[in-house]
Amino acid sequence: MSDIACVITKLEKSFGPNRVLRGINMDLPSSQVTVLMGANGAGKSTLVKILCGVELPDGGTVELFGSSFTPKSPIEASRAGVITVHQSINDGVVPDLDVTSNLLLDNLAQPGSSFLLNRSVMRTRAKEIAESINFTGDLDIAVSRLGIADRQMIAIARAVACNPKLLILDEPTSSLSASEATRLFNVIEKLKSDGVAILYISHRMSDIRTIADRILAMRDGQISGEFQGEHLDYEGAVTAMLGKKMTDFKVTVSDSSTPMLQLCGLRLSGDSMPIDLTVSRGEVVAVTGLLGSGKSLLSSILFGLEKAASGRLLLEGSDFNPYNPGNAISKGVHMSPKDRANNAVIGDFDIEENLILPFTRFFSNFGFKDKKKQRAACVDMINTMGIVCQQGTDGIGTLSGGNQQKVIVGRWLVRPCKLLILDEPFQGVDIKARRDIGEHIRATSDKRATLVFVSELDEAIEIADRIIVLYEKSIAGEHLNGDLNLSELMSQVSGNSTILKQNEIIQ
Repeated sequence: MSDIACVITKLEKSFGPNRVLRGINMDLPSSQVTVLMGANGAGKSTLVKILCGVELPDGGTVELFGSSFTPKSPIEASRAGVITVHQSINDGVVPDLDVTSNLLLDNLAQPGSSFLLNRSVMRTRAKEIAESINFTGDLDIAVSRLGIADRQMIAIARAVACNPKLLILDEPTSSLSASEATRLFNVIEKLKSDGVAILYISHRMSDIRTIADRILAMRDGQISGEFQGEHLDYEGAVTAMLGKKMTDFKVTVSDSSTPMLQLCGLRLSGDSMPIDLTVSRGEVVAVTGLLGSGKSLLSSILFGLEKAASGRLLLEGSDFNPYNPGNAISKGVHMSPKDRANNAVIGDFDIEENLILPFTRFFSNFGFKDKKKQRAACVDMINTMGIVCQQGTDGIGTLSGGNQQKVIVGRWLVRPCKLLILDEPFQGVDIKARRDIGEHIRATSDKRATLVFVSELDEAIEIADRIIVLYEKSIAGEHLNGDLNLSELMSQVSGNSTILKQNEIIQ
């Protein structure tokens, strides 16, 4: 077997006048993780679609272990050993089927498979697959009843069970906790030792530093940089991807002191410590912490989805006790939830309908849509957020993940608010889209308080005036964004009191 699993030469692809891939040359070695980075529109998704048989190239060649490889369908690609776990979790699982059936779905679809199913045999095999990724959940439960992280792990386990020769992972940790991500990395190490080539699409610094053997950067349909060995340079890869340095971005910290939101002795659960926190008008505060630290619970309490165990909430000095999201919105609190696919995007709606969804009453007269007013607001938001589309009446599904995320964040900026809550607003988007979103959030923040809940430290640093660390549903640290002690901040995130060396965290 060749040491190079896949060789791509002068690959071309256009959609109408839009030239998406412009002579891509790259190779994917066996037993290595090649990380692919690229902004929205760089051509990553199109490249993946060609490799997994969804699209055919216009020119160029792909070789898999020395043989010509031009799959005409995902099934054909899968049978050749090219397995893909897509960013959209529902592309990798069937929610209405149980875990066992999902894990064995590809085996059941193989030619020659028995018409009759032996559930006992299936459960035994599914258990083996689940154990390979340390999944200990109920195998008989419908996947629709699982949390998003477990669904992601099921999709990954299903892919691993296909014995891939080339495994493509598109933002696989976007929904995973740190411990779940570690489980995935252990699986990847095992696959590498078995000779599998892995193409890993991600922009998460923590992922890349942990698993990358090499980094390829894409820009405008071409490979713009390659980094490996002693030249495995994350910042250099970002520069190659964006055409400018990471350090070109700097936050000017707000000096506002007018309280907008106050948490007074707030306990997220009965056994947690009380939280006291004030967020001022014009201030952007990032809240970070591991899964289970209380980030999502706090955001849910502020939006009326959950109740605090005790304590008070004040909004502009008045008691604030939202009993549901509608009540929170009526009091001037807007929230963009995480997991846009299940909690935010309405697939049957176009871009405009998705943008104005919470505020249809404002864009209506006597129960009828005011289409002129609606269109004007949507055009303004599309231009302001830099949403790449032909027009507002395009289907939301025609947009890339990053542009869909801009729509969902922009939805909550269509109307002014007192408090804007953003729960993982950069989930599954590239660095350029992340910065576009972050710059607009800061540019419009002067009349409200803004809380941004993020898992990645670099995301917090790029957007926040102040960073709050939650650990076990209590505040473990508070930092002004400036001369940050990154070692101390990271030790607070992990609950480790031992101060780590700064260059072990961020080079």
